[in-house]
Amino acid sequence: MKPGQKRIVIASVLKPLDDTRMFEKMGASLADSGRYALFIIGYPVTHEIKYPNTTFLPLQKFKRISFGRLFASFSVLKKTLKVKPEVLIINSHELLLVAVLNRILFGTRIIYDVRENYFRNLLHTKSFPSVLKVVLAIWVRVKEKLYAPLFNWFFLAEKGYEKEMTFFTTRYTILENKAMVPADFIKSAKNPDVTRLLFSGTLAETTGVFQAIQLTHQLHQSEPEITLKIIGYCAQLKTLHRIKEAIGDASYIQLIGGDHLVPHHQIMRAIGESDFGIICYPPSLHTQNSIPTKLYEYLACGLPVLIQNHRPWIELSLPIQAAISVDFNRPNISEILQKMKDENFYLGTPENVTWKEESVKLLQVLEKEIL
Repeated sequence: MKPGQKRIVIASVLKPLDDTRMFEKMGASLADSGRYALFIIGYPVTHEIKYPNTTFLPLQKFKRISFGRLFASFSVLKKTLKVKPEVLIINSHELLLVAVLNRILFGTRIIYDVRENYFRNLLHTKSFPSVLKVVLAIWVRVKEKLYAPLFNWFFLAEKGYEKEMTFFTTRYTILENKAMVPADFIKSAKNPDVTRLLFSGTLAETTGVFQAIQLTHQLHQSEPEITLKIIGYCAQLKTLHRIKEAIGDASYIQLIGGDHLVPHHQIMRAIGESDFGIICYPPSLHTQNSIPTKLYEYLACGLPVLIQNHRPWIELSLPIQAAISVDFNRPNISEILQKMKDENFYLGTPENVTWKEESVKLLQVLEKEIL
């Protein structure tokens, strides 16, 4: 730690130490400024991570639903009490009390990075039985409202959260999950013998992985050179089994990850090696105001997208001819294939799709509102 640097901790329970938003975006922006000594607390990873002005503090391994997860928050508390940061940024409701205790004990400035609307997630997904998920959803929202007055600031990962939540009052900044494209990113040339589709990110029923598989089956029946790469992590074992059953013995569909986290650089490499991305979220209240991170990534990397007709996504992609609008319930296969062959994509340059703009806002908030 250099003289004059202030200590900032970014802490998570489930997110890995090298999480894209926590480390590659927010963390790197803070560390690169040279004004802060950064500490990142998160789930352990199997590879070594090093970065200037940054110390990584891994938690013990645990299963998503286990007693180990219950004790993880206590472990985060112990680590923060040792570091005694001037600023603590948390990104989960599980760490609300940890943050408040740091403020009470040391006067730490605390920030809640709202990455998800946990209330809606619990209510409108199938992670828990009906009665239990209602109880959990209410409990999480009560906690957020109870602790919110004690937080100095809030970051919102989605612009739509302004409509969905109010507990942050006016003390917030929108830091969208825009793309962080590596300096060594390479877009490979088109292979004339194959058309490579890509589904990346979280593998779940709510993120449209089954629609992507079904569309690929239909496209492949008409054009055998169509392939699909599915790359990402699936948190639910039952869903992973369903994904494998949906793929069946289709040799033209490849699954990477599934039961384990996939490093972000590997996903970016897959984007560079693909010809079209697929984005389709089945209609749900918990995703209706969201813009998928992978949409920003596909646009920033110049990857054409097969995308559902959802207005916010269309407004981002169609003006620059970056996408083909698809009705995933009743896809017109011949029309889609024709457009994939004939249309010229990216007639304009995507604007405001990278983390660069959000990084500026992050540093300004810390300097003007927090420190």
